[in-house]
Amino acid sequence: MANYITRADADTYFSNRLQADAWEDASDADKDKGLNMATLAIDRLNFLNEKASESQENQFPRGSDTTVPLDIQYACAEIAKALLDGVDPEIEYENLTMQSQGYANVRSTYDRTQPPEHIVAGIPSITAWRYLKPYLRNGKVFNMGRIS
Repeated sequence: MANYITRADADTYFSNRLQADAWEDASDADKDKGLNMATLAIDRLNFLNEKASESQENQFPRGSDTTVPLDIQYACAEIAKALLDGVDPEIEYENLTMQSQGYANVRSTYDRTQPPEHIVAGIPSITAWRYLKPYLRNGKVFNMGRIS
């Protein structure tokens, strides 16, 4: 599987970014695993347009593009960093379904009617989600047509 960003390019991206310790402290093998998992997470999303070629493995490039947009590359790096930092989308989602918790006489109740869409989509980083969002279809809108 080809990742959306190479480890070397992700290293360069994080060299210019604050709070990148999880990436910088990880082994090369773990960085590669993180980028693999990030690419898989991105490829599960519902994007605008069609793949540039039906035979391509990943979702990008799309339409008439011949390269993967920088936003998608950066999103891949951000997701990998979040995963390396221990953010687990499954646990985050489970935590969102908890309505209340208590300890002794103290109880907290949470409004979980509007969970963050990036967590629901399996993306563990809001920064990555901001890079991905412009490329996504609106899941609440669909086209209807009449078949003759």
